[in-house]
Amino acid sequence: MRGPAHGSNRSRGDAHQLQGPVPACIPGRPRRRTGGSRSPTLYSPVVDRRGNLGCLIEVVETLVLTLVIFFVIQNFIAQPYQVQQMSMEHTLEPGQYVLVDKLTPRWDGYNRGDIIVFNPPPSWTQDPTPFIKRVIGEPGDTVEVKEDGLVYVNGVALDEPYTYKNDQGVNEPTEAAPDQPKWVVPAGDLFLLGDHRQKSADSRVFGPVPISSVIGRAFLRYWPISTLGIIQTPSYPDVPPPD
Repeated sequence: MRGPAHGSNRSRGDAHQLQGPVPACIPGRPRRRTGGSRSPTLYSPVVDRRGNLGCLIEVVETLVLTLVIFFVIQNFIAQPYQVQQMSMEHTLEPGQYVLVDKLTPRWDGYNRGDIIVFNPPPSWTQDPTPFIKRVIGEPGDTVEVKEDGLVYVNGVALDEPYTYKNDQGVNEPTEAAPDQPKWVVPAGDLFLLGDHRQKSADSRVFGPVPISSVIGRAFLRYWPISTLGIIQTPSYPDVPPPD
């Protein structure tokens, strides 16, 4: 007596269970449409245009942000400056580039020995090129150039190893006009001299300079790369404060 044909029934059942959705692209079978609409394409022209516009907006935003950052740094933090005069030889040579600090002087004022960049008095020159000199006298100081070729501040001769040396290695003397060898620096002003005293137009010529005309303090020499280094500020411990 034969039993029920379980094997054949299981085969038909398994075949039914394994049968998945029929692909619409099988030959001989009509494609099923949903709602009568076409299948969406992979890329939409509208989406592409919006994507390009988005990229353009991002580029513009990046450029604007870069310009804003550059403006803030240039006007409030630091600014590059090219030395164009001979007045600071050999501390700074013509053609060298320095970085000018415009931020810290807002809370740490300019001190004797600092090298600063400033706008010269318009009454003395119409050339807009900034000058670069060294601070010698602070507000209230008495600055005097004597016949010995030395600079005196509040009665004490300055030790100035940074001034220009001639071919014999001797520091050139500092000279002043006979009619005015002495100045008292007004409040809010600075007395400035170049390190190459024989080639410098400075406060001996146009007098003390308002602090408001100062652009900033040179603190880094960065070009040519062989001259890279921090600009050192000398100290004058023997100079007393003004009376």
